[in-house]
Amino acid sequence: MSGTLYIIGTPIGNLEDITMRQLRLLGEVDFLAAEDTRVTRKLLSHYEIHTPVMSYHEHSGHTVAQAIADRILAGESCGIVTDAGMPCISDPGEPLVRLCHDQGIPMEVVPGPSASIAALAISGQHTARFTFEGFLPVNKNQRAAHLEQLQDEYRTMIFYEAPHKLCRTLADMAKAFGGDRALSLCRELTKLHEEVRKTTLSEAITYYETVPPRGEFVLVVAGAKPKAEERPSLEEAAKQVQTYVRDGQKLTQACKVVAAETGYRKNVLYDAAKALSAQ
Repeated sequence: MSGTLYIIGTPIGNLEDITMRQLRLLGEVDFLAAEDTRVTRKLLSHYEIHTPVMSYHEHSGHTVAQAIADRILAGESCGIVTDAGMPCISDPGEPLVRLCHDQGIPMEVVPGPSASIAALAISGQHTARFTFEGFLPVNKNQRAAHLEQLQDEYRTMIFYEAPHKLCRTLADMAKAFGGDRALSLCRELTKLHEEVRKTTLSEAITYYETVPPRGEFVLVVAGAKPKAEERPSLEEAAKQVQTYVRDGQKLTQACKVVAAETGYRKNVLYDAAKALSAQ
């Protein structure tokens, strides 16, 4: 009988941010698949948990993933964890979950902290609609192309970035989005030196020219402002009135409809349509 793959969230910094269910399953599963065994063993040691841990990271490949799946199919239970937060989100665990779906392996999610959602919540940016972009491509041209695709994105955007790449990323974002675009830089969330800086891209670039970036960053970038639709000319609006009339509407009703669509007054549209018909 098959075992189960448990997708277990872990703290993103503060080791107290852990649930009773997470602690129970970290101790009950037969083995853990961890992105970095040293990080995971530190967490386990803190709570005196002695579950065997194996390495499963971005370079492990299909063979290792299949070996984990085979052990689960043979009846063992496995917990997959990442260095911090929810595994399988912008994380090596994603291929393992797909593989388990393909092979009919039972899975349960054990939710925990997420750096992206924590940053969004404290960012001060709009939170109703957002898009998670993770890490930008390392290649310069690919990175520029990706940011160019996001120039008209109106939802709040969430990015991850390492400190040694932050200044380059801010410069690339300013080039793509404009220096006045608002953002919140969330650093070392839940840790001793947690910091949230709500600013603009230009101001952030200036700040980090003199203050070396330290710690892991989540960048919460404001979306683009929706482009205002151009109002049609009066002649174009009058032609639209004529189109509605040809479709069977009375002139006064057509003027009322087009007035609501364009903002022109009904009497102005009436006169313009009459003048256009007389030409």
